[in-house]
Amino acid sequence: MAPSGNADKDDWFADLDAELEQKTQNIVKDVAELNAQRAKVNRSLIEDFARIQARFERIDVHLTMEPARNVFSEPTSIPEQYTMKNDFDYAGVKNIQLVDRTQEQGRNGDSLKVWFYNDEVTMRMRMVFEYCEGEHYYKFAGWKRMFGQFVIYDAPLGEVDMDMLHEKLGEVVKAWYESHLRRNRELLISALKETFEKGETFTE
Repeated sequence: MAPSGNADKDDWFADLDAELEQKTQNIVKDVAELNAQRAKVNRSLIEDFARIQARFERIDVHLTMEPARNVFSEPTSIPEQYTMKNDFDYAGVKNIQLVDRTQEQGRNGDSLKVWFYNDEVTMRMRMVFEYCEGEHYYKFAGWKRMFGQFVIYDAPLGEVDMDMLHEKLGEVVKAWYESHLRRNRELLISALKETFEKGETFTE
């Protein structure tokens, strides 16, 4: 028995193929736009974080940075000055962070972190300040450090307002910096509690 349907009708796959090609073009365009936006945001934040790291070093506070400075920048003829690499893949950076390595007052691990995540079909950018809340003993796992977060900024990638982001980042950096100058970590935690929404709590 011959297959039913009109054999002269356009091949069903031709229509499907055209749809798939259109979808391909649309998605490729969307991905390119997202990559361009992420590259722009990342380049700005990486440069910001490098400047913050350098400022803290002037008061002998050591912050480690990811990505490392030698990855995205190169030294200039002026000592201790760097220029951003134009050929670095800024769009490919998924996480940016500054981590406090100060041992006193439980500061080790205090960190400013930025990452991207998907909320259904929307890519978002989130910045948090993560800090150690202390230690807790678990019967089967032993002592674990408890961490909390304050959400500094969270927005769809296409709607990131760099002026607002810088304003919020500035508030964190001022509190963080002053708390080091005064040797009082509670100044930092109190300032963050007053200004920012509490995020997740987890153990390590």
